Amino acid sequence: MSYTLLYGTRAPVRVWTDPWTIEEGATRQLRNIGALPWVEGVAVMPDVHYGKGATVGSVIAMRQALAPAAVGVDIGCGMSAVRTNLTDADLPDDLGALRSAIEAAIPVGFQAHAHPVNPYRVHGLPTAGWDTFWSRFGDLHEDVGALRSRAERQIGSLGGGNHFIEVCVEQGGAEAGRVWLMLHSGSRNIGKELAERHIAVARRLPHNADLPDRDLAVFVAGTPEMAAYRRDLEWAQEYAARNRAVMLALLCGVVRDAVPKVRFDEPVSCHHNYVAEERYGGVDLLVTRKGAIRAGRGDLGIIPGSMGTGSYIVRGLGNTDAYCSASHGAGRRMSRAKAKKTYSVADLTRQTAGVECRKDAGVVDEIPAAYKDLDAVMKQQSDLVEVVAHLKQVVCVKG
Repeated sequence: MSYTLLYGTRAPVRVWTDPWTIEEGATRQLRNIGALPWVEGVAVMPDVHYGKGATVGSVIAMRQALAPAAVGVDIGCGMSAVRTNLTDADLPDDLGALRSAIEAAIPVGFQAHAHPVNPYRVHGLPTAGWDTFWSRFGDLHEDVGALRSRAERQIGSLGGGNHFIEVCVEQGGAEAGRVWLMLHSGSRNIGKELAERHIAVARRLPHNADLPDRDLAVFVAGTPEMAAYRRDLEWAQEYAARNRAVMLALLCGVVRDAVPKVRFDEPVSCHHNYVAEERYGGVDLLVTRKGAIRAGRGDLGIIPGSMGTGSYIVRGLGNTDAYCSASHGAGRRMSRAKAKKTYSVADLTRQTAGVECRKDAGVVDEIPAAYKDLDAVMKQQSDLVEVVAHLKQVVCVKG
């Protein structure tokens, strides 16, 4: 599919889905973003839906400006996956015990490790840069200084909501049956705390007084507010990446204990809620991907569906009209509140048949029917990515 243009905007807003299928609130958000004087262009992914601060499934390219609420509170949220040498026949017969072992090794929901994970004692975890990374904590926003202990203990923890850990099996092709490990998480509480403080600062700046949406308040280049935000943003993005690296190493350890012969390929990892400096059309831009992955030519990425529908490993095609981006998942078609009112635990049990996972009221809002059809989403971005592997989960851990 090629893009269509959303009408009535100052900057081009290119849409990789039928614009008439986008909910009214999300369309209004996209028009407000496209009207900002700093915006060079917006690319709208097929998983687009209304979000807090800015539309989820959007790529916002700005000249010399950033909107902290568009990045959001889960700075650096993203995915990691690794292929193993195992096949589904090698997995333990008792997948419930495997899920319990994962939950014992990796805290979920609001939980954290009792003591910080020592990165030098985790098998397979890269050890470079940890001391330098933590030494920069003292440079962050002064209000978060007391949160260091919590941030240290949350490294290597999952969180809740749509974050997950999965054991997956590859579908079709020459590698059918191959086992993959996958997870989705971000910068935990410290990312949220940093984001909220900077969002509040941006809203008070005089140049943001007349914006159509106060959540689109921006920092501009050359100001101390922008410098402070980018310092904290880059640290939180690194925190998120290190959090996933620790979790993946712990997850690999659980599988190694269950199946000692396991071996692991190089991991695939990608942010889908972050800012990057990129150049398009000879112009240096600050690109905010709010629920989107980078899909430069050859880039490997991960596009998950829901806890019952599987995921895709993809390779980017480098489409510059989309600022070399692709969707970060299927995208919600229904709010969490509506999903809880619409579906029951029995519905969840039916829709997750064959998956070892929670099947209770606490995760009904994550029911597969609350998400868009992943295969349809993939077809709409066939000019953005190509499929490398189609995975289906057999174990799913959620907070």
